[in-house]
Amino acid sequence: MATTPGTVDAVPVQRSGAGAAAAAAGARGRRGPAGPVRDLRGPGVRGPRRLGFAAGDIVVVSGLPGGGKSTLIKRAAAEGGAIDSQDTRERWERRMPGALPYAVYRPLVRAAHYWGLWRTLRSGASVVVHDCGTQTWVRSLLAAAARRRGRALHLLLLDTSPEEALSGQAARGRRVSSYAFARHRGAVARLLRDAESGRPPAGCASATLLDRRSAAAVTHIAFHV
Repeated sequence: MATTPGTVDAVPVQRSGAGAAAAAAGARGRRGPAGPVRDLRGPGVRGPRRLGFAAGDIVVVSGLPGGGKSTLIKRAAAEGGAIDSQDTRERWERRMPGALPYAVYRPLVRAAHYWGLWRTLRSGASVVVHDCGTQTWVRSLLAAAARRRGRALHLLLLDTSPEEALSGQAARGRRVSSYAFARHRGAVARLLRDAESGRPPAGCASATLLDRRSAAAVTHIAFHV
């Protein structure tokens, strides 16, 4: 299924609750270019397998830790052009003694991650970026980079429950602290509130809301000339 740059097959953004479910069911099967916020959540919405954007655009993937960001990026952006902080962490973990706590060398991992991100942004290449959502300055940096190259920043927001995210953390054998998880929940909740009001978060040209089902259906994040 082909998509035009920056659009996917979707239904308009809806509120949660029974009214949202009814509206989504009524829109089932409807196709066409989406607006700045696209809601692909819920059993009544048939999401696309391919998300298309313009060449040179920047796509940022946000959501709770354990919510499936890295899984989506590895599967759908496997052809390159992805910057995932998890990859950077795993590279450093292979270099470090197993008994050394991650907190000791976390600053080095973050510096390496942001240095790699900065180099990619300077190149002008299309890129998919993993973002925890708590650092608003990261999205500001990405939005500024997109503007300099005359392109757009797009948000893919994974809406998973805390229980789903904690289960994902357990499956990968790596948990975040209760304090950090609470910060992530607050940041993602703010992003969701913005998107559900019909406007993308500041700096983003569009926002696409995904739940675990619709995220699992996405096989390609593609950039078209």
